[in-house]
Amino acid sequence: MSFYVHIPFCTVRCGYCDFNTYTAKELGSGATQESYAATVGREIDFSRQVLEASSVPARPIDTVFFGGGTPTLLPASDLASVLGRIKENFSLAEGAEVTTEANPDSVSPESLEELAAAGFTRVSFGMQSAVPHVLKVLDRTHNPERVPEAVNWARAAGLDVSVDLIYGTPGESVADWRTSVEAALSYEPDHISAYALIIEQGTKLAAQIRRGVVPDIDDDDHAEKYQLADQMFAAAGYNWYEVSNWARGREHACRHNLVYWQGGDWWGAGPGAHSHIGGLRWWNVKHPAAYQQRIDAGISPGAGREFPDAEAVQLERTMLLTRLDTGMPISELDETGRRAVAGLIADELIDPRQAFAGRIVLTQRGRLLADLVVRELLNF
Repeated sequence: MSFYVHIPFCTVRCGYCDFNTYTAKELGSGATQESYAATVGREIDFSRQVLEASSVPARPIDTVFFGGGTPTLLPASDLASVLGRIKENFSLAEGAEVTTEANPDSVSPESLEELAAAGFTRVSFGMQSAVPHVLKVLDRTHNPERVPEAVNWARAAGLDVSVDLIYGTPGESVADWRTSVEAALSYEPDHISAYALIIEQGTKLAAQIRRGVVPDIDDDDHAEKYQLADQMFAAAGYNWYEVSNWARGREHACRHNLVYWQGGDWWGAGPGAHSHIGGLRWWNVKHPAAYQQRIDAGISPGAGREFPDAEAVQLERTMLLTRLDTGMPISELDETGRRAVAGLIADELIDPRQAFAGRIVLTQRGRLLADLVVRELLNF
């Protein structure tokens, strides 16, 4: 079993972001950063009570992930307190992976040392780009020179390091992207994520594109930059294990994210967090004020739940497993899906050797067209 802890606070809302995050101005009254650790800690207590009442066997926690938002806007002592609450209620498995996301400008040598001492094992920095004009379009607040500093501080504290990159920002050239990849590799992180920028409706960036202030994104540009990054990562010794993730050896793959992709069990604590236990899915109320009101009143923060039907489960399982380097067993497909395999091999979308061995594993071209592969396998 795993835990996800949502920290919904940000200093500035980035122009491309539609996550469930809030600046101090957006929050207003009714929820504060100062009280948040205690509030989410009470949900963790509640989770133990719910699982015990449901006769779900108690299990040590294998992975914990603090995401957001910017978790490291909270003092390290608050994050340590929340992790301590998980330990008290469930205990951590031996060798558990405990990750926090962080902006490079939201950490210090002292805060990272405090996190490591509390049991954190990994930090994921939102680098996004090494090019100032790209960071400006994304509304990122950190200076590119801060990233290697933060990485070095994390290493000195004994933490594994991941860096996140975004490609396809309006106005980003291929040369800009190469600069960012080269910079990320020069820091020698254990893990790198590289995501194509998606323009979400309702965001500042979507409005800028609609008004013609910045150019729209381009699928061919995305493909060229993905291929360039994949080649550069491979040459530097990083292997892809999921379409958007590369690690320096399998031992550095993000075990928490693998729980999601492989359909494991996790409890999501915090406003808007989603959970999955034994096939049941549920999600919390989104706004931090509503979340805190429910916790303070001793009421479940859950806003809804569902048991997905077999068709929905098969769709999600196919979408997620085919994104992994370990792939999906062909035996899990129906007859229509198995008949599609030969055509996918011919189109160079799946690895023929892996297919003959009984698994669907994407080629690099297939990773660029992963949604098409899923549509062919499920015939929709």
